[in-house]
Amino acid sequence: MERYIGLDAHSQTCTFAVMGPSGKRLREQVLETNGKVLVDFIKGIAGKKLVCLEEGTHSEWLYELLKPHVDEIVVVQPLRNAGQKNDSIDAWGLADQMRKGTTGTTVFKAPGTYSELRSAVRAHRALVGDMVRAKNRLKAIYRSRGLQGMGTEVYDPEERSTWLKKLPAHRRQLATVLSSELDAVTEVHKTAETWLLEEAGRCSIVKLLATAPGIGMIRAAQIVAIVVSPDRFRTRQQFWSYCGLGIVTRSSSDWTRDRRGDWVRRETAQTRGLNRNRHPALKAVFKGAALNVVQRMTQHPLHQDYQRMTSAGIKPTLARITVARKIAAAVLAMWKNKEEYDPAKSQPKPHAA
Repeated sequence: MERYIGLDAHSQTCTFAVMGPSGKRLREQVLETNGKVLVDFIKGIAGKKLVCLEEGTHSEWLYELLKPHVDEIVVVQPLRNAGQKNDSIDAWGLADQMRKGTTGTTVFKAPGTYSELRSAVRAHRALVGDMVRAKNRLKAIYRSRGLQGMGTEVYDPEERSTWLKKLPAHRRQLATVLSSELDAVTEVHKTAETWLLEEAGRCSIVKLLATAPGIGMIRAAQIVAIVVSPDRFRTRQQFWSYCGLGIVTRSSSDWTRDRRGDWVRRETAQTRGLNRNRHPALKAVFKGAALNVVQRMTQHPLHQDYQRMTSAGIKPTLARITVARKIAAAVLAMWKNKEEYDPAKSQPKPHAA
């Protein structure tokens, strides 16, 4: 007999809701967020156990903890409930989703796969963000005093003294403190980058994907750490959507009558854009790779494709998105086929005469 279990997890407590196949509420239990306590509770439930929980701070740990003790476990995006909300309501809602099979798109989890690489990528991404914020805060001090033209020298410990002297005393002390913060973050960032490159060097698939245009070792490591398995995506269109590079079209009132009274599709321009339900870090990886191709790899076939598109009147932003989509499709194919990048495969095949 199936038992559908909803789990609403928090730092101190976890609320379980156990539902039968007919929708009958069998049991509700609030437990301490403790690994042994949670596992003992799950083991005490008879029958086939199917668990549903929300994505959050504890979801990865709970997935790894409970997976060996249940028949199925899925992680979903947080519920959007416009009505009343509490731990009990959320837990029962998750159990009912599992029972009805309405969990929708689930959050991918792969415990134990590329664990070290994924940790290194997470540390690197966090420190890159911290470093960017520290630089922005520091440069904002100079701009607030009407100073212009400062370049990267305000970030360099050996060159920033000239700009510090242009600030009044109270602002100079603030800039000095923020400069010290930047120096510390920069040093830790170097350590994180070294760690990331060491872990990436141990992974053969990262070295393979790094041969794609504009990717390199760091972006390849980010792709592997986020995607984990290319078999998650059957087609390149699915991968584009996951990366935020899927084209979305929207229209309304598509049909009208012609002169003869027949229904024909209305010839109206459709609103176009990229899908918003995506992995933002992966989107940044491929857009950055496309920008690298456009700005630096002037002899590459993808750069020549970009030039042809812009010469034909396509906006540069849209042309770069097209290049990013080509790079993403190439990376997926390289990963699945275990092949290095071949520029010839990215070009359209000539039509037979």
